[in-house]
Amino acid sequence: MTTDLGIPPVLDPESAKSVLLAAPRGYCAGVDRAVITVEKALDLYGAPVYVRKEIVHNKHVVATLQERGAIFVEELDEVPQGATVVFSAHGVSPAVHAEAATRSLKTIDATCPLVTKVHHEAKRFAADDYDILLIGHAGHEEVEGTAGEAPDHIQLVESPEDVAAVEVRDPSKVAWLSQTTLSVDETMATVKAIREKFPQLLDPPSDDICYATQNRQLAVKEIAKDSDLVIVVGSRNSSNSVRLVEVALEAGAKASHLVDYAHEIDEAWLDGVETVSVTSGASVPEELVQGVLAFLSERGYPDARAVHSAEESLIFALPPELRKDIRAAEKAAQAAAQG
Repeated sequence: MTTDLGIPPVLDPESAKSVLLAAPRGYCAGVDRAVITVEKALDLYGAPVYVRKEIVHNKHVVATLQERGAIFVEELDEVPQGATVVFSAHGVSPAVHAEAATRSLKTIDATCPLVTKVHHEAKRFAADDYDILLIGHAGHEEVEGTAGEAPDHIQLVESPEDVAAVEVRDPSKVAWLSQTTLSVDETMATVKAIREKFPQLLDPPSDDICYATQNRQLAVKEIAKDSDLVIVVGSRNSSNSVRLVEVALEAGAKASHLVDYAHEIDEAWLDGVETVSVTSGASVPEELVQGVLAFLSERGYPDARAVHSAEESLIFALPPELRKDIRAAEKAAQAAAQG
């Protein structure tokens, strides 16, 4: 664990208050790609651009894109025939792609590449006729998209308690996959229960829990053990943000709360609190974190000290269909300028 280099914060010698700031936090590469995809689509095609489900699970991000002309819908039958629609970072099933084709929709797939990897694993296990136990939360878009890749082979397992009721065709041909945004500890507890029942359980070729989810959980563990209060910035429908609250409590924080905005912080939470730690989910823009730090500063807490537990440098390219249209528009603009 290292701390930010540079000038240390000036602390009030009469105050024992401190603020720890998790690093990494906030936007991951998949979220950044998805949000930029909608922004670029609006720039290129003009409003409205339709988005199936929330592009990422964050109220502020969705509201900001709505102001720019994005229209969020639950299902494709709400999208006018022939319109442009973006698929969210959580992924969709083959049936959704097929429906879009029948309605002549122009689709841009902003599925996180790490979720796409899980889809490929599902298809490979299904092709080898394995029963696939998908660890995740019922109703989550990512789970629905992955399950749709091989509905006859996949059954959902939400917790270790669900394992007793699981039945498979051949105990020697069982594999597991997981929703990418779960708690690592939570997932491995379920895997352990599955393996006790099916000792020949086959693991996926690589860890499905995404790097950003793991890193943010490791970071909150680092700061939670020394904290009276952990504030997690994120929305309640964000699985990875909700998990951060749980991980903070498990790691030793005396209290932890999830907020979308600084004004949601209850000042009573700060009563008797010396050390406050702050982090944010993988779909949270940094400006919301800075709002929380400003709120704390106004109440006598010093500048935050960043606590680093991992470095992130991964960047994902924009969806190929969008890149193609951007290049075509640039060439057209160049030709017009030369003409």
